[in-house]
Amino acid sequence: MLTLRNVSAAYGASRVLFDVAFDLREGEVVTLLGRNGMGKTTTIRCVMGLLAPAGGEISFQGQQIAGWAPEHIARLGAGLVPEGRQIFHTLTVRENLVATAANRSGRPAPWTLERIYALFPRLSERQGQMAGTLSGGEQQMLAVGRALMTNPSLLILDEATEGLAPVIRTEIWHVIERLKAEGQSILLIDKNLAVLKRLADRHYIIERGRTVWSGERADLERDAAEVQRYVGV
Repeated sequence: MLTLRNVSAAYGASRVLFDVAFDLREGEVVTLLGRNGMGKTTTIRCVMGLLAPAGGEISFQGQQIAGWAPEHIARLGAGLVPEGRQIFHTLTVRENLVATAANRSGRPAPWTLERIYALFPRLSERQGQMAGTLSGGEQQMLAVGRALMTNPSLLILDEATEGLAPVIRTEIWHVIERLKAEGQSILLIDKNLAVLKRLADRHYIIERGRTVWSGERADLERDAAEVQRYVGV
């Protein structure tokens, strides 16, 4: 579904990515791991068209998308839950959700307001409330719901549970587990290795703009010392 090969990127004269490569197959949950500032979010920005890569190839749904506009990549089936949530603060919860609603792939059981409210009952309770007045955890639920309302073939979550209260983190992880069980393809950035070991199919570590390690669940355990060297504080 998604393939990156030798992707490089820069902000002006400052090179951030040098050689990022990974694969994600349909129905998989794949993680990008690494310390802060190593290039994970920049990689996501390249995938979503928010930053044009300086080199390399990005293939999504069989098409070469490097340099495409974000709206074209979204229409192809990529849905993003961005770092910092970036909800529409001056719209209500319901307005945030319907603003992005689409089913371009013709999914037989698409995500609707009713399904989102069943997934996150708290959003149903606050559907008429201005999104900017929600708690941080509620805003993250809204960001996930907004992305799902695009009925994406690939859901991308950048820092899925960062800064959330433990009870909210648990709820978000339960939702991701449910999405995986339903066959949703997911690309995930988070720091909670204990959960990611159980949840994800494959892992990639990015260090200073390069993919330096990759493996499946068993490999993460086998190479625990090496992995900790890259992701530890």
